[in-house]
This record gives sequence, C-alpha cells and structure tokens, in this order.
Amino acid sequence: MYTLDRTETFEQEIRKSRFLAIACVVESDTEAKARIAELSDPAANHNCWAWRIGQAYRFSDDGEPSGTAGKPILQAIDGQALDRTLVVVTRWFGGILLGSGGLIRAYGGTAAVCLRAAAKTEYVERVALSVSLGFSDLALVKARLGAFAGLIMDDEAYHETGARLSFRVPAEKAEEIGRMIVDLTSGRAEIGD
Repeated sequence: MYTLDRTETFEQEIRKSRFLAIACVVESDTEAKARIAELSDPAANHNCWAWRIGQAYRFSDDGEPSGTAGKPILQAIDGQALDRTLVVVTRWFGGILLGSGGLIRAYGGTAAVCLRAAAKTEYVERVALSVSLGFSDLALVKARLGAFAGLIMDDEAYHETGARLSFRVPAEKAEEIGRMIVDLTSGRAEIGD
C-alpha cells in the first residue's frame, strides 16, 4: 500500500464540462468529512468524492446517476493501491450530457490521472511504544534504537532517575524491539504502549 506525500490536483475539460480532481491524505473519517466540505465548491454542479482508510471506505455521486462518479473515483484509489486517501472531483456542467459511460470515464479518469501524477510513499503501519529506563541503560538503548530503520522518535522526557522514550516503530518490528530493550536492560526497563 502507498500513501500520498502531498495534495495533488488535476483539471481537464471533457465535452465542455470542467472536471477538477483534488487528492489528499486523510487519517480518519472525521477528517475526511471536514476535507470534503473544505474542498467542495458550492458553485459547482457536482462535488463527487471517495476515500479509503484501511478497510473503511465511502463514496458519493452527489446527484450524478448512481454509480457513475463516486465508485469510479474509489476504483482509481484502489487501482493505485493507495491508503489514507481522499479524492474530490468537482464538475462544472458545460451543457453536453455525457451519459453513464461517459460520466464513469470522466470521473474515474480524472481521479486516476491526478493520482498517477501524485508523489507517493510506501505506507508502513507503525505502533507507538514507550520505555522508561534508568540513566545507566539510556545510552545503549538509544544507540540500538537508532539502528532500526523506520523508527520515529516522538519524545524524550527526563526524570530524576532516568528517561522515558516515546517512539513509533513498524508494526512487524515492535515485538523484536521490545525483546531487545528487555535484554539490553536485563529487565529493568518498563515498556508500555
């Protein structure tokens, strides 16, 4: 799976109707709803959209015939193996009817071209961990944590006897990192979520 690096836009005219696709990253359905409201143009005829976050997804035809806008946009997202992605395709009607097939090609195609042009990064699911340890173990644990690719250090808070480290690691490495910390500190470290 991949995720977008930044917001991407693409605009095209199809038989006198103007289509504008805006693709962006979303982390929750609440954020998706807020972004849809923000990206939709009330002056446009239709603001159709689709989003996928993990196994959850939603789409809307916004007044277009059923299945001709939202579903093709979602298929464009899935076709690019994207996660945590929202695409809004806005249409300003140009006076020529496109028919069901034309609408499917227009909405799905506009979304697909936008997503193909977007910069993507492979999505790695991360889990949050925290560890409390004494000063005597701190340098060694930090050095070993630094060797793990994909680890993101979020916080390092010191207290009178040591420190509490908060970080995110790739999900498949979490158990291995936890065992390593326990082994390095001979069980003195306290590991939490």
